[in-house]
Amino acid sequence: MKEIFTDQEKVQILADLVAIKSVNDHELQVAKYLQRLFAKYGITAKLLPLAANRADLVAEIGSGDPVLGVSGHMDVVTAGELTQWHSDPFTLTERDGHLYGRGATDMKSGLAALVIAMITIQQNHLLKRGTIRLMATAGEEVGEQGSRYLKDQGYMDDVAALLIAEPTGYRIATAHKGSMDIKLTSHGIAAHSSMPEQGYNAIDPLMKLLVQANQTFRNTDKANTELGRLTFNTTVFNGGDQVNSIPAQASAKVNVRTIPEFNNDLVADRLEKMVAAANQTGAKLKLDIYMSQPSIQTTGDSRFVHLAQQIGSQYAGQAVPTFALNPVTDASNLVVDKGPQFPLAVFGPGNDTPHQVDEYVDRQMYLNFIDLYTKLFTTYLDSSVQG
Repeated sequence: MKEIFTDQEKVQILADLVAIKSVNDHELQVAKYLQRLFAKYGITAKLLPLAANRADLVAEIGSGDPVLGVSGHMDVVTAGELTQWHSDPFTLTERDGHLYGRGATDMKSGLAALVIAMITIQQNHLLKRGTIRLMATAGEEVGEQGSRYLKDQGYMDDVAALLIAEPTGYRIATAHKGSMDIKLTSHGIAAHSSMPEQGYNAIDPLMKLLVQANQTFRNTDKANTELGRLTFNTTVFNGGDQVNSIPAQASAKVNVRTIPEFNNDLVADRLEKMVAAANQTGAKLKLDIYMSQPSIQTTGDSRFVHLAQQIGSQYAGQAVPTFALNPVTDASNLVVDKGPQFPLAVFGPGNDTPHQVDEYVDRQMYLNFIDLYTKLFTTYLDSSVQG
């Protein structure tokens, strides 16, 4: 097989992606960079605009069935406190075999590895049958609107198996929890704190509701053998603006991590009933579920996953296990209606440093995954048996 890129060129592509500050926005710049890179090798990539600076990207090589979907997101989270970093977070920096930078693990290394593998396969004419479809998404870190748009536009309809290059290292996730972001707002009546009877304290009913919700969701006996229990946490609370004034408004934001046995619809139903009951007693509470992504649980018992384990073990030097991931991925949208037997592998270069200061990816692992993907994609598609 002809090497299309040197190792240094592969690292440079990752460096170019890290340098694009796609912090919860500006994925269009990443998409255009990838579109130009594909075009150099005769591969057409299509931009799918979502907003002024936001877009998904779809690129294909090969033709016909079966279709292997591969996906990675183009956005990153904020770098946080810059003085805490040992190097510029948007300049990929190598130290002791590690490549440091915001998005190095989550997940521009995975995205770069997918793209380079596709170009390598296309340039070497390695694909004998089927199609590889890259679906690069915007907005995964907040709301997952990019993957939702791709699903709504039908890009998953004919996909036989899906790989998402999130940073799992030499493990393959076949399931993950769901996630809900919720805002609760309480309205009261302002008054001087020396005359509270003339007002209505907005904090009181909100606190009461949150205590009730904690008891309801944290004490449930519902559990999943792989994903564990649902988690319910108030993460933001605001109320009042002056110590001697009864607050007229209070709000809280809550994050819930759901499981199939206690899914998003059930959580929403319970909360709606709690709010309605509180409002019947004089409270003025409003519930806003502004993000809801379902949990995903597949069996992991598919030829695609088994191939990924087999080929991955050649690079890991040990068996590659399957496991359940706690964070949500774009799989929540992309495979929501595919069923538990659908071949899903969340499998990409990286480690446990996403969203952290001094995020990094191991240089050799990144390079290994490019070769791993090249072998996995072609082996899976070129075989006459799918699943």
